Amino acid sequence: MDNLELLKRPVYIVGHKNPDTDSICSAIAYAYLKNKCDGTCEYVPARAGQVNQETQYVLNAFHAEPPVYLHDVMTDARDIDMNDVEGVTEDVSLKKAWHLMRDRGDVTVPVIEQQKLAGIITIGDIANAYMDVYDNGILSRAKTSYKNILETLDAKMIVGDEDGYFESGEVVIATANPDVLEEYIHFGDMVILGNRYETQLCAIEMGAACVIITMGAKVSKTIQIFAKEHNCIIINTPYDTATVARLINQSMPIGYFMKREKLTTFKVTDKTEDIRAIMKKKRYHDFPVLDEEEHYVGMISRRTLLNLRKKQLILVDHNELSQTVDGIEYADILEIIDHHRIGTLETVSPVFFRNQPLGCTATIIYQMYQEKGIEIPKNIAGLMMSAIISDTLMFHSPTVTAMDKAAAEKLSEICGIELEEFAIDMFGAGSNLGDKDADEIFKQDYKNFSVNGFEFGVGQINSMNSIELEEIKEKIVPYIKEKMSELQVDMCFFMLTNIVYEKTELLCFGDKARALVREAFKLPKTQKKFELKNLVSRKKQLIPAFVSVLQQWEK
Repeated sequence: MDNLELLKRPVYIVGHKNPDTDSICSAIAYAYLKNKCDGTCEYVPARAGQVNQETQYVLNAFHAEPPVYLHDVMTDARDIDMNDVEGVTEDVSLKKAWHLMRDRGDVTVPVIEQQKLAGIITIGDIANAYMDVYDNGILSRAKTSYKNILETLDAKMIVGDEDGYFESGEVVIATANPDVLEEYIHFGDMVILGNRYETQLCAIEMGAACVIITMGAKVSKTIQIFAKEHNCIIINTPYDTATVARLINQSMPIGYFMKREKLTTFKVTDKTEDIRAIMKKKRYHDFPVLDEEEHYVGMISRRTLLNLRKKQLILVDHNELSQTVDGIEYADILEIIDHHRIGTLETVSPVFFRNQPLGCTATIIYQMYQEKGIEIPKNIAGLMMSAIISDTLMFHSPTVTAMDKAAAEKLSEICGIELEEFAIDMFGAGSNLGDKDADEIFKQDYKNFSVNGFEFGVGQINSMNSIELEEIKEKIVPYIKEKMSELQVDMCFFMLTNIVYEKTELLCFGDKARALVREAFKLPKTQKKFELKNLVSRKKQLIPAFVSVLQQWEK
């Protein structure tokens, strides 16, 4: 995979909530077409709900994977251009961390242990260590490694093991005569001194753990032998005593000063709105981001939020705001391909919008394949054929057009599947709802609409079996009555559609629901049960009738 492929941004092609066969199959088919025609992005078929039984039957028949599930399209930490701040281990010296931060322009560095965050160190922490430390015993309490001391002082180990640690004693500068030094040097101390034989000898005799000889002075063989006998480390540095005294605390490990507890971190899945709110309450400039396994992945700041990459979407088979995937206001809509009425969705900028009065979105996408001259693979042809059969109820719906029929027949030839036989099996799979509970049945094909301030929802089940429709009714009526307050609609309707007899029993819920049906279909005011012959289409028959009435009603 080359670098260009790695940099491709995903564009999700997604249908409406509670997706039907057209919504799922059109997303897959259009993603294939877009990937064939455009190599700048990765077009990913997606879904905003669970796959129903009919659609799953189709996916299985044509060996297609369900599209990726989008719970919402709000931006999260993965949509932020993270600062790729390389972490350090907690044994790194203050000096090295300071230079690293200065060279990279960082103010915060993560401290990592086996890919996981152990703490953070900031420039402020390092500055405080330089300015506020007056304790000459802190070097040992920090368990400073001799490697850090050698690196900080550009020094050489003359006697001793550089893998060791200075773990007890204080730091003493030996400027007085040997007889005076005896009162200041204690067992285990680190002594900084110059090229004076007597002072070196005195420090070793007093039990110093380490002697640092400045100015690059040559260390005599006698002193080296004496130091080995007393387990005293000898270090030689080119710096003078004053410089060594100033630098020595910079050799301490950052682990002693870093913040370990109550760290403010974010997960890659955290929503950016939540991240922004937390950042406002914190004084820190940078914040570590962890993946699902708690591994460190990068740093983000208030500045990186300015370069937030919104998720990019193409909507198929809908253009109603109430039907879109959650968080649509946080995403960039690039295109809309649909065959329904123009709904309530607004976009920030102009988009490619293709809306045609056809029976199925897949028919529009079939036309686009023809226009682009792209060959349709067998499995994609089967998916689009299934979508047309489903949305037009095998050409029994009033929404069907000659173009839908012609497209379905051509797609049938490509995939080698006989239309009517497949339709019977597909509808049979979709109407086999005996083992489904009321919630699953209700959500299988439910859509919300908004007209003139009225909010209403319409669900639909298609079946070839009258007995099954009665069983579904027994489940769905008490369910909707119980859930009505949670649906946040003024009215709710549920269509029990018999494909064979081309009729629908319309269940109504809400104070004004029955009045709306009676006025929309010019029925007697006393009628309470609604069995509507020749009504099978929610899109072309039910919704337009409701809209024409609601536009005249006052809220």
